[in-house]
Amino acid sequence: MRVGVIGGGQLARMMIPAAIELGVDLRVLAEADGMSAAIAADRVGDYTDLETVLAFAREVDVITFDHEHVPQDVLRGLVDAGVAVHPGPDPLRFAQDKLLMRERLSELGLPVPDWARVESAAELDAFIDAHGGTAVVKTPRGGYDGKGVRVVRTAAEVHEWFATAAEDGRGGALLVEELVDFRRELAQLVARRPSGETVAWPLVETVQVGGVCSEVIAPAPHAAGRMSDVAAEIAFAVAEGLGVTGVMAVELFETTDERILVNELAMRPHNSGHWSMDGATTGQFEQHLRAVLDLPLGGTGMHADWSVMVNILGGPEEGSLADRYERALSEHPTAKLHNYGKAPRPGRKVGHVTAVGDDLDTVVYEARAAAAAFQD
Repeated sequence: MRVGVIGGGQLARMMIPAAIELGVDLRVLAEADGMSAAIAADRVGDYTDLETVLAFAREVDVITFDHEHVPQDVLRGLVDAGVAVHPGPDPLRFAQDKLLMRERLSELGLPVPDWARVESAAELDAFIDAHGGTAVVKTPRGGYDGKGVRVVRTAAEVHEWFATAAEDGRGGALLVEELVDFRRELAQLVARRPSGETVAWPLVETVQVGGVCSEVIAPAPHAAGRMSDVAAEIAFAVAEGLGVTGVMAVELFETTDERILVNELAMRPHNSGHWSMDGATTGQFEQHLRAVLDLPLGGTGMHADWSVMVNILGGPEEGSLADRYERALSEHPTAKLHNYGKAPRPGRKVGHVTAVGDDLDTVVYEARAAAAAFQD
């Protein structure tokens, strides 16, 4: 079994141990030398060039992704050439374009924030006025970790975005949404194989700092019962309705008026699922490989009552994460470190720490303290 991963980032890197355990030959097409998944990158090339990607795909049984940025013409060229691609171009277009995603989720009757497609300042100002004087504007393509998202009170605050959207041939369209009054953010991770089997992990709570995920608590506190059931039902409906194969994260809002709304989708292993590597029977990277190979999916139960993941953001101001190993690992022997092999840089996700146990306060403390040992 040979799986090709397009993209050489940290997600591809974290598939490597799971591939070894399953006996899967994992191959990576990296964008550049020295990326996180360099240990498995037998090719470096341009993932936007069809011939480059086709040459890579000829050596594997199935193609999957480290990110969602491979152009549609390349994806469809792979499918036309008879390559198994998971997820395929049809579902991936909804992850690549937030306007298409909102349109499709609305067609499926799934709960989303009130939204509109706006192509002019006048349309945007009208939406803002109709929603209490404030709204959230998003660029349809390319935004992540808080990028391409602004809370605005007037269209003038995103005037340059209209120009950029017009230049990319989209007619200047932006996505505008109501500013959701939410209690917290949640995420529901599911996996679906081509033959249709779908499984879900426990619903988790995510904590954001500056638009970037900082912590994940599994399961989400005070969410057992109806809330967890609804979140799983939503994620199953998204996976089925969009035809997703592989792991998918559905990011959700729990609102102050008792709604659960879909915020974003990620059709790949996701930061909100990193806790599962140490906290669940089947981690998301093993599950993703099982799913794209159309193998039976693994159990998603937890090893302990709680699992907490804390991202290492930025890393030490001087030196590498490895320079902190002696102290950090000796002081926190129950925490599990995952180093992404990236050079420290302010705000950059350079690794994460996971702790598991039966007392939430203890698990949170251990995960936070272990992560802090790698940051200044």
